[in-house]
Amino acid sequence: MLPHYALAVDLGGTKVEAALVDESGVVLAVSRHRAPTGPLKTADELAAAVESVVIRARASLPTGASLLGVGIGTAGPITVETGTVSPLNLPAWRDYPFRDFVAALVPETPVRLRLDGLCITLAEHWLGAGQGAGSLMGMVVSTGVGGGLILGGTTVSGSSGNAGHIGHIEVGGFDDPCACGGTGCLEAVASGPRTVAWARAQGWTGVTGEDLSAAYAAGDPIAVAAVKRCGQAIGQAIASATNLLDLDVVAIGGGFSHVTPDLFDFVRAAVAERTVFSFATRVRVVASALSGDGPLIGAAALIHRADLVA
Repeated sequence: MLPHYALAVDLGGTKVEAALVDESGVVLAVSRHRAPTGPLKTADELAAAVESVVIRARASLPTGASLLGVGIGTAGPITVETGTVSPLNLPAWRDYPFRDFVAALVPETPVRLRLDGLCITLAEHWLGAGQGAGSLMGMVVSTGVGGGLILGGTTVSGSSGNAGHIGHIEVGGFDDPCACGGTGCLEAVASGPRTVAWARAQGWTGVTGEDLSAAYAAGDPIAVAAVKRCGQAIGQAIASATNLLDLDVVAIGGGFSHVTPDLFDFVRAAVAERTVFSFATRVRVVASALSGDGPLIGAAALIHRADLVA
């Protein structure tokens, strides 16, 4: 019996990717395609990139197999009711009708769009580190910081679709300006680029997150301080979210989360400072158990695990 597939689309600040994903969460390798995005792209260039990967992925559907639907995970903000998107790092798209654009490329197929952080959380709950958790927050620490929520076994999107955006929670003790207009937002403090920028402002001479990882491993004091600062901010944000939502598990992925395994020790130490409230300190902070397929698996889960999606 041939499998049923979802066509998964993941749109971010540097690339858009699409692939077919089966009911077990396995990505069909030959269907996987990506194209660059970025803040300098025009609206038409972004649309062409999306069209290219979606059409090529759809064309890889095995003969006789069925396509159940299209799941889209996207950088936000979004408006889930209208399917429009305004990704912070893609300024050419403001209130862009992304869901309808993709639906026109795959006629007569249901299309569901949600925030990328929510999709990652779905993937962790389905196949990753959040399996069995009733109340879960997924986090991505990379070019930005995003997140999503499953509470009581059901996703929480909020009225606009932007619930769970932990990257724009303001963290006490930090005054870093954020592109959203806030001050001390977690993303402005703890994302990969902003952590590197902070280290460079202290006199460190590296350029990339990979450079910072190597410098940390070598014991460079500025690199160590930068990673500790990042972990402190993430831990404070998790502690705040746990006090608000009574979380069981927080699963953290994304490229910069791999800067060093010690990052998780710094995060957990900041959470543990809340010594009075046992419910807040019992939250388990774990590394993502997903590979680089996580965003695509999460987008596909919008179709394959529709029972969890509010």
